[in-house]
Amino acid sequence: MNTKDIKYPEGYFLSKWMIIFIAIFSGLGIPLSVITNNSGFIGIGPALGVAIGLSIGQSIENKYKQKGLIRPINEIEKNRKKNSILAGIIILTFGVLIFVVLLFL
Repeated sequence: MNTKDIKYPEGYFLSKWMIIFIAIFSGLGIPLSVITNNSGFIGIGPALGVAIGLSIGQSIENKYKQKGLIRPINEIEKNRKKNSILAGIIILTFGVLIFVVLLFL
């Protein structure tokens, strides 16, 4: 199989570049909040990462879509995506519950 024959699923480049830029910019908020003595700046890094990653990922995805290298996602990928979202929600809920319990002990 040639690399020219590979078709990427929809949203592949969006998620890839968003993850890359969230990882890059996540470390930006902590030093910024320490310098300014304002903890509200901790979330600015991931927010910038999402914004920049989405814009770059969408432009790359549009370029590949024009070349015909983007395909719709199949049922297996849809189920995997649903299960990943469900697992993330469960982990987030569990983390919030632990935080609340530790906060009020």
